[in-house]
Amino acid sequence: MERRTGKCVRTWRGALGVVLAGGVLLTGCSGASGGKEHSSYDRRGAPAPAPAASGGAADSDGAKGTDGSKKQDGLRESAPPDYLSTFALDVDTASYGYARRTLADGNLPEPATVRPEEFVNSFRQGYRRPAGDGFTVNVDGARTGADGWSLVRVGLATRAAPARDERPPAALTFVVDISGSMAEPGRLDLVKKSLGILTDELRDDDSISLVTFSDEAKTLLPMTRLRDHRGRIRDKVDSMEPTDSTNVEAGIRRGYDEAVDGRVKGANNRVVLLSDALANTGETDAAAILERIDSARREYGITLFGVGVGSDYGDALMEQLTNKGDGHTTYIADETQARKVFVDQLPAHLELTARDAKAQVAFDPETVEKFKLIGYEDRKVADEDFRNDRVDGGEVGPGHTVTALYAVHLRDGASGHVATATVRWLDPKTRAPHEQTGAVETAAIDGPLWDGDSKRLQVTAVAAYFAETLRGGRLPGAPGLGELASRADKLASGTEDDSVRKLATAIGQADRLKDGGDDNRSGGAPEGEMD
Repeated sequence: MERRTGKCVRTWRGALGVVLAGGVLLTGCSGASGGKEHSSYDRRGAPAPAPAASGGAADSDGAKGTDGSKKQDGLRESAPPDYLSTFALDVDTASYGYARRTLADGNLPEPATVRPEEFVNSFRQGYRRPAGDGFTVNVDGARTGADGWSLVRVGLATRAAPARDERPPAALTFVVDISGSMAEPGRLDLVKKSLGILTDELRDDDSISLVTFSDEAKTLLPMTRLRDHRGRIRDKVDSMEPTDSTNVEAGIRRGYDEAVDGRVKGANNRVVLLSDALANTGETDAAAILERIDSARREYGITLFGVGVGSDYGDALMEQLTNKGDGHTTYIADETQARKVFVDQLPAHLELTARDAKAQVAFDPETVEKFKLIGYEDRKVADEDFRNDRVDGGEVGPGHTVTALYAVHLRDGASGHVATATVRWLDPKTRAPHEQTGAVETAAIDGPLWDGDSKRLQVTAVAAYFAETLRGGRLPGAPGLGELASRADKLASGTEDDSVRKLATAIGQADRLKDGGDDNRSGGAPEGEMD
C-alpha cells in the first residue's frame, strides 16, 4: 500500500469518540465482530468543528509559522489543526535489542539507530486485552515533576496469543544470509541455533522452506511439511556455511518466489529474513528491493519478518524493509533472546489480527498547550490519511501491545478532557475497517509519576527517557542516567521482571560510557531540543 508521511493540511475528522469522563484508565474494546464506526464529537458530545485549513511549521527560534502557531522549547503550541497526532502502529523491538548489544560490547549506540518507541514496546505493559479480534484502547498518565508537564500513555492491546495447538498452521520461508560477514560469532552460528529451536517448536502440520544468499541466492529446501522431515531440515540448516558478499535483494526475491510457489492455503504464510543486513551487492535500497516482489506481497498478503544479528548490523535497511514489507523486526544477540523470539513470542510473529493499523490522538486545545509524540518519526502518517485505507499502517499480531508516549504541557488551571485516542485497522481476511476509541481527563494524569501506583507506566517512562538521552535529546522531567538506572533497578525489584533488570544494567553501562558526563539533573526542556 501507498505510504504518505509528514504533516500535511489537517482536518478535525480524527477527533473521535464519546469521552468517558473521570476514569483513571479508560478502556474500550471490540469483540469478534469488530469495532463500531463512530462520528466525530468534541468533549461536550457535539459534532467537532472542522477548522479552516492551514499549514506550515513554526520556526525553531520561536517565531510564528504560517499556520499562526508558535514554538516554545522546540515544541509546537499548536493552532487547532495541529492538535492531531497520527502514526502507523509499530511492534518492532530491534532498536532496543541492538542498543543493549552495543552497550554490552562497550560502545554507545549511534543516535540514528535509537528509536524510542521500540525501547518502550520492548516491555510488558499490563493492558486489559479484548476478548476477540481488535484492540483495547487504554489512556493514562502522570505528572513528570517539570513545571506543567505530564506524560500521557496511549496503550493498545490485541487479544492474548493462542496456545501452541490453537493457532493456524504456519508456512515459513526462511531467507538466511550466509555472506562472509556472517562468519563472526553470534551471527550464522546463532541463526543455526535459532532455526534448530524453531524446528523443535513448530508443529507437524507447519511447513518450512529454506533459502540462502550471499552474492546470489539458492533454495536449499522447498516448502516441506515438518511431520516426517525434521531430520532433513536440521541437516540442511547444519550445512549452511558463510561464503561471499551480501546480496539481500537476491535473497528476498528468491524467498518470495518460494513463499508463493509453496503457499499453503489456510496457513499463515511468512517470509523470515535472518541477516546482519549489511547489503553490499545488487540492489541495496529498501524501496527498490521491495518493488521487485511487490505483486507477490500485495496479492498473497505474505509479510516480511526481519530478525537481525551481529555487532555490526544494518539497522536502517532492516527497519525499512520490514516497515514497507508489511511486517516487523526484532534483534537477537544470544540463544536466550532467540528462544524468546522463536518460542515465547512465536504466535505474535506468525499470525495477524490487524492489517494497516493506525492511531490518531486528538488533543483538546482548551486544556493542552503543546505536546510531543516521543519517537515514531519513521511511522508518521498525514492526519487526513487516518481513514485512507490505501495508506500503509502497521501489522499487529495476537499478544502484541503498542504504546505511544506523549510529553504534554497543560494550560494553566486546565481541567477536563485532555485527549481522545482512536485506533483504526483492517480485518486481515475481509479488509473491513474497524475503529475503537479511549479518552483521558486531567484528573487521570494529575498524580506523580515516580510515586504513583502504576509501575508499568514508570517502566515506560524510564525506557523513553533512556532512549531520548541516547539519541542526544532531553525530555521534560527526565532524570540523569545515574538516577534513571537506580529507578530502573528499583522497578525491577517491584515488578519482579527480569527484562526491567536488564534495562537497569543497560542504563548503568551507558552512564559509565558517558564517563559521568551527565550531571543527573532533573529538568525541563532546553530551548530547541524537542523538535
